[in-house]
Amino acid sequence: MTVPAAGRGTTTVAPRAVRRIAERAAAEALPDGESVIRGSAAVRGASARIAVGVRLPYPVRADEAAQRIRERAETRTAALTGLSVPRAEVRVDALSVAAPPPVPEAEPGPPGDKDGSGPRIRAQRRVPAAVLAVVGAAACGLLLVDVIAVRFGGAPAGWRTTVVDWAAAHGPADTAVRLAGVGAALVGAWLLGCALLPGLRRRLRMAAPAPEVRVALDRTAAARILRERALGVPGVVRARVSVRRRRARVRAGVGYGRPEEVRAEVVRVLGASLLELGLHRTPALRVRVRRVDRDGAEDGTQDGTRNSGAA
Repeated sequence: MTVPAAGRGTTTVAPRAVRRIAERAAAEALPDGESVIRGSAAVRGASARIAVGVRLPYPVRADEAAQRIRERAETRTAALTGLSVPRAEVRVDALSVAAPPPVPEAEPGPPGDKDGSGPRIRAQRRVPAAVLAVVGAAACGLLLVDVIAVRFGGAPAGWRTTVVDWAAAHGPADTAVRLAGVGAALVGAWLLGCALLPGLRRRLRMAAPAPEVRVALDRTAAARILRERALGVPGVVRARVSVRRRRARVRAGVGYGRPEEVRAEVVRVLGASLLELGLHRTPALRVRVRRVDRDGAEDGTQDGTRNSGAA
């Protein structure tokens, strides 16, 4: 016996079930650790419209991630509910920043770099390199154009014939030739120094906090830090500080108190400050103090001119 189609019953998928299926399908396309914040669904007849709000990691290509989630939600919802899903909306409601990965322990540096300071930072010297490249390219270009012109039957350029005639008429004993040779030697030595020497004499190399990391501190900044620390010592009314690679010189004016005690305090404070700078090589500290009157003029007395090395 065959039951008419109208008497077989109907199957209805509730919007709530469609919403749960869409949320689950969207979650399957999300990266690890992310989730669907909210979802919604509307069913009309044999079709359904779904929308999901998701949280994505940062940084991420939001357009590509949303396209992947939308396609997954449409396909799985249609397959599991039997409804057609003509449209699915994906909203990026939040971005989450993943915790930074743990920093690995510092590995031993290469041989000869036991303190982990790394090689010195080298100056780029863009101006000398650019000038040398422009001059060399211009000279080679002029010579190449003249040689090609002569090969095709043209006459040599006037500047080349002039240079050849002058060189034929002047020998090594001429003053002009000697001066030109000395100038060329000086320029060559300068270029050789630019290529071999690291430069950046105004910067102090610091101890590297991690492998393959190079850090430098400007000498002027180091001098300012030491000067501020020196002015904070009771009795010091003025200070002049200069920092070199191997030595830090401090000249302090004492307005009140015993100069010997003030100098000892300056040495203690600045010695600790030099260590706090984290330099690759702590410069030796030299402190000189002078008594100054109320107007700031020195009275000619000098106390404590001995060198003091900061350990």
